[in-house]
Amino acid sequence: MPYPKPLTGTHLHSLSSSPFSSLSSPSTPHLVDKAIAILKRHHPDHLQPLSSQFTPQSASHLLLQSQLDKTLTLKFINWARPFPFFDFKCKCISLHILTKFKLYKTAQTLAEDVAVGSGNDDEIFRCLKETFHDCNSSSAVFDLLVKSYSHLEMIDRALNTISLAKLNGFMPGTLSYNVVLDAMIRSRSMEIAEEFYMDMLNTGFSPNVYTYNVLIRGFVRVGKLERGLGLLSEMERKGCFPNVVTLNTLIDGYCKVGRIDDAFRLLRLMLDKVLEPNLISYNVIVHGLCREGRMKETGEILEEMRWKGFVPDEVTYNTLVNGYCKDGNLHQALVLHAEMVRNGLSPNVVTYTSLISSMCKAGNLNRAMEFFDQMQVRGLRPNERTYTTLVDGFSQQGYLKEAYQVLNEMTECGFSPSIVTYNALINGHCVLGRMDDALGIIQDMVGKGLAPDVVSYSTIISGFCKTQDLDKAFQIKQEMVEKRVSPDAVTYSSLIQGLCLQRRLNEACELFQEMWRMDLPPDECTYTSLINAYCMEGDIKSALHLHDEMIKKGFLPDVVTYNVLINGLSKQARTREAKQLLFKLYYEESIPNDVTYDILIENCSSSEFKNVVALIKGFCMQGLMNEADRVFESMVQRKYKPDEAVYNIIIHGHCRGGNVQKAFDLYNEMVRYGFVPHTVSVIALIKELFKEGRSEDLSHVLGQTLRSCRLTDAELAKVLVEVNHKEGNMTAVLNVLSEMAKDGLLPNSGETILVFSSLLKQSAKMQNEEGQNMDLYISRKWLITAKDHASVQLNVGHLDEAGRYTGQFSTFALCGYICAQVPLLYFLVSFEE
Repeated sequence: MPYPKPLTGTHLHSLSSSPFSSLSSPSTPHLVDKAIAILKRHHPDHLQPLSSQFTPQSASHLLLQSQLDKTLTLKFINWARPFPFFDFKCKCISLHILTKFKLYKTAQTLAEDVAVGSGNDDEIFRCLKETFHDCNSSSAVFDLLVKSYSHLEMIDRALNTISLAKLNGFMPGTLSYNVVLDAMIRSRSMEIAEEFYMDMLNTGFSPNVYTYNVLIRGFVRVGKLERGLGLLSEMERKGCFPNVVTLNTLIDGYCKVGRIDDAFRLLRLMLDKVLEPNLISYNVIVHGLCREGRMKETGEILEEMRWKGFVPDEVTYNTLVNGYCKDGNLHQALVLHAEMVRNGLSPNVVTYTSLISSMCKAGNLNRAMEFFDQMQVRGLRPNERTYTTLVDGFSQQGYLKEAYQVLNEMTECGFSPSIVTYNALINGHCVLGRMDDALGIIQDMVGKGLAPDVVSYSTIISGFCKTQDLDKAFQIKQEMVEKRVSPDAVTYSSLIQGLCLQRRLNEACELFQEMWRMDLPPDECTYTSLINAYCMEGDIKSALHLHDEMIKKGFLPDVVTYNVLINGLSKQARTREAKQLLFKLYYEESIPNDVTYDILIENCSSSEFKNVVALIKGFCMQGLMNEADRVFESMVQRKYKPDEAVYNIIIHGHCRGGNVQKAFDLYNEMVRYGFVPHTVSVIALIKELFKEGRSEDLSHVLGQTLRSCRLTDAELAKVLVEVNHKEGNMTAVLNVLSEMAKDGLLPNSGETILVFSSLLKQSAKMQNEEGQNMDLYISRKWLITAKDHASVQLNVGHLDEAGRYTGQFSTFALCGYICAQVPLLYFLVSFEE
């Protein structure tokens, strides 16, 4: 048995007389009466002159004499506790009185003080027993003591107290067993808790709903959901009805293992059992949906919450913001962030870190730093992950100076860089081609006791492959193997890509076979690199063979693979074969015969659907819009509803192909179905509508776009779009829209910064340390951050139809993040001119 046997208790005895007769001195009654009189009329501080006269005996006498007066007794206990005369016996008497008055919180604090102050649980029990009858107490005082021991994780002492109570005729309540069970689950293992539970049942104990809730929570925590569900069945068989906590715990268990539909079923079951879900029920479901990336369904849950009268709290908002950030929907994350702040709720460190991460992924380092500053203004302390996210963001863009500044701030705040932090710096040096510096980071890691992992080595290998120093890349591979770091698929893919770039195809194929021997399945990138290499050599047959093998192995080609094959076939004037490859559904000769896109479209899973999207995108990128339309139509005919990605791709394709009417019709259809067009597609459509002079349609698209922006931060930018549109200044309109998208102010614009750079050719640029053009980053010292209260005020004059100043003007005060947008300020000035 893992818990101790009970003490015999033979030395315990009862008092034959009251402490009044044995402990009081002739002066005690007078002192007690005087103290009681003061307490009835004055604040306890008026007892201060009497403190030197009190003894443990007089204090005990006062407690026993006043034990029926709750207010007076409590005032005396609070005043007397710091004094030496308030000894062990006084505390035991006080525990009886406080428990009798059901002042459990104060009693538990005192009991924990007694438990910590005395290492002898036998002595504590004896004292409580000796004073038991004088206080007209109950066994609840022993339950309280057991609870205090359990809270302090003194489980052995709690078990011993239960045994002593039973031996001395006191019956421990259900509370005692439950709190010990809970403590065991929190601090030990489920095996010990299960054994204790079985012993409880064997002694005739009847578990209540709290008992079951504790056990179910324990099983869910250790991943034994089925055992928890078994307990739910057991409690119902025994007539113990589950409460909302029971079902919330099981809903959480379902969500943790990805069984969201079962969690929904249990939520509905609550209603069948006449149990109203609470806010926690819905928050658990929302968290589960976010974890699985099912963000669209969270909206339905929020509607149901509000319909039932629940107001989303900080947990709800923080979960949703994190979920939308991970899903890449930065605009919706920003909308919810603004909404929660407006409702007086505080984002937590995890939420800010998610927003910072999303901005870094989008390449928008200005906004990332604004969120970083904002969280500190709100009194939140960035954690290691926050700093590492920023280090990685700057490193990805080649801003190593700023990355090291963040690293220095991180160490000054007491955080030690992790291997993830160092890997980010290694990648930053590789991005800039500084391979010696990257190797230096490896040495620094080793010097600080951190062993480089597979990511560290693979990043270095990838860097050498990009600089075409393959000898060094293979040397690093050998080094990592010697240090017992096993290469992964990324390591091999980098080496294969490097060999293919140098047209060393035979060596690349040998490495490809080695991957299979090492039980490392190649990914889409590996196949595409080899397919591209065969196409470059003119060996289209081998390229097509690899394409077929890729599909048979379960890897679906992406748009890069398709473009490689199309280009390879087109170079050999095999245009029909290129179309056949991408659109097998409409040609008799399928390659391979047992895998056709007819099957893919009819039986799309979520992963396979990406392949169909890539198929359409392949046609669009090659200008084969008739074929793209036929794939799109085939999806509709098979009642497979195209999603936002398909609509955005084909709209953009028709804009590039000059079929503006088709693009506009698809845009309206998309909006009618409730989809939000991607900003890239919107800007492409706006440009083409403007070129063709379709002012009414252009106004319609612009109005729809601005209405979809629900962030108050964007109000100034929206005014700029509207004013410039009226003035016919479409260059400014497109530039402001691109800046809005860059900042996540427009829906479906979270990760489009690089796309805008290539689409508009007008995004602000600057050079990094190597002289390479990178997306605009403004150093922090030039930002007006959330901590500043400065603003820039501009008066924009109104002109009449002849272009003359009317004497009226509109005032714009720019501060905070708007001031950081230097390109936006430029557009303001150009507009004023």
